[in-house]
Amino acid sequence: MNTMTHKGYTARIDFDERDDIFVGRVLGLRAMISFHGETVRELQKAFADAIEDFLADCKEQGLKPEKPASGKLMLRVPPEVHGAALVAAQASGKSLNQWATEVIQSASHAH
Repeated sequence: MNTMTHKGYTARIDFDERDDIFVGRVLGLRAMISFHGETVRELQKAFADAIEDFLADCKEQGLKPEKPASGKLMLRVPPEVHGAALVAAQASGKSLNQWATEVIQSASHAH
């Protein structure tokens, strides 16, 4: 997956062969923000403009801009998965939170 970032927001980038353009969609928000460009430079500018417009709209409406992630993640998993994760964390000498963070980071190839 190709991505780009601006001010902490990440967009997925695809190429639309039919229209011969790059298309981007901001990830991690409830709001649907998309943009496009014929060149990489146009795409980068369109992405920056889309984020700036989103932030300006939030300010104008007196809303706090939604962030892609708060740092809090609540999961519901089967009890046996929870138990196995707890055992794996303890066996590695880590808290479940530390262990899960490392596993998720590794799985998502986060930077």
